[in-house]
Order: sequence, then structure tokens, then C-alpha cells
Amino acid sequence: MSSPVKSDLPQGTLDVLILKIVALAPVHGYAIAQRLEQVSRGVVQVPQGSLYPALHRLENRGLLTAEWKETETGREARFYRLTRKGRKHFETEAADWQRLSEAVGLILGMAE
Repeated sequence: MSSPVKSDLPQGTLDVLILKIVALAPVHGYAIAQRLEQVSRGVVQVPQGSLYPALHRLENRGLLTAEWKETETGREARFYRLTRKGRKHFETEAADWQRLSEAVGLILGMAE
């Protein structure tokens, strides 16, 4: 079995992936990174130096809100959740990505 290849995400992709994870349930930053890596089978690995600036950017844009809570291990962490504006933005972005993904699939699937 070959090991997963770490891939650089195209601009804007990290934001929509974060919004998807947070849309499922309120969650803290470390858990977001773990979930992205787990679901992508190790392909999407988000370093803290990319994750936390993205979370702050999304919060500043009014797409996420955060509150301090205790984690399952008893530590304090900021738990992020989607705002109404964030949910609407996610739905639009997800539809755009789906259309683009299907179009790229069609192009890559062309016979030579």
C-alpha cells in the first residue's frame, strides 16, 4: 500500500473544507485538522500555521463564531460554529466546487 501524497490545496479550498467540517457540529481547531486528514485519508494535512489564520479570517468575515469551552480532555479551546451567513456562503461555495469538480472530471476523462 502506497502512502498518501500530501497535496497543496488550491486557493480558497481550505476555507470551504473548514466550513464543511464546522457545519457538522461545533468543533475546535485541532479537531478540524484531524478530521480533514482522517476523511481525506491523509491527503489533506493542514499545518497550524495555515489552519488558525484561516479560522480567524472566516470569523472576521462573519462566517464562523467561536466560544471558549472545555474539550473532551478537559482543556480550554475555542469551539467554532457556522453562522447563518457562513452556512449560506458554504452552500454556494460547495455547489461551485461540485460543478468545477464535475467539469474537470469530464475533461480528464476525454479519450485521447
